[in-house]
Amino acid sequence: MNLSAVGAIYRFEMMRFFRTLMQSFLSPVLSTSLYFVVFGAAIGSRIQEVEGVSYGAFIVPGLVMLSVITQGISNAAFGIFFPKFTGTIYELLSAPVNFIEIVLGFVGAAATKALFIGVVILLTASFFVDLSIQHPLAMVLFLLLTCVSFALMGFIIGIWAGNFEQLQLVPLLIVTPLIFLGGSFYSISMLPPVWQTITLFNPVVYLISGFRWSFFGTADVPVALSLLAISGFTLLCLGLIWWIFKTGWRIRS
Repeated sequence: MNLSAVGAIYRFEMMRFFRTLMQSFLSPVLSTSLYFVVFGAAIGSRIQEVEGVSYGAFIVPGLVMLSVITQGISNAAFGIFFPKFTGTIYELLSAPVNFIEIVLGFVGAAATKALFIGVVILLTASFFVDLSIQHPLAMVLFLLLTCVSFALMGFIIGIWAGNFEQLQLVPLLIVTPLIFLGGSFYSISMLPPVWQTITLFNPVVYLISGFRWSFFGTADVPVALSLLAISGFTLLCLGLIWWIFKTGWRIRS
């Protein structure tokens, strides 16, 4: 394992993040505050509690997952797409660095950025509502798995994308709707039975449900199933990345 190569890629990606640190810090703080104003105040005045939890606190795990997923995807996708766009990826591929080290550098940096955003949102939310974390270790586990798995997904999207429009296609048209329809701001038990069944085909439901359980001890689906789903998704992404580098799909002319 060439740790120097991993560290060089990681530091390069993180330097880009630190150059816009204030923007990276202010954006989640402002967006989280707006969500609490819109959902916490407007909807929360009509829905006092969900499953014994105040509505303001209930939406916090969904807010964290919304930001962590989108940030993990976008950072990893842009991180690998830009070398493809400029052609510098061929220098990286010709260097004495294997694909594991490349993935560790890019995905590790993207996951770190997403984790930072998640922590910032949690700290911001604590100023609006009283947060209690019943299962802190499970919360950290779900948060880390989410950061890594969706950074891996973003890495795949960045390799697949042929232009900047395609880079935003999957996050905007597929991932974001799945997050909003995955119980981010409501419990799926509030839906009619037929829609509850349909919603269970949304993979994001299992992620948000498990993460919310770590806070309040309530979940829409079994926690073990949530953990199995996110672990399986991580392994699927790893398998796809292995295949991409094995075949050279979209990375070799």
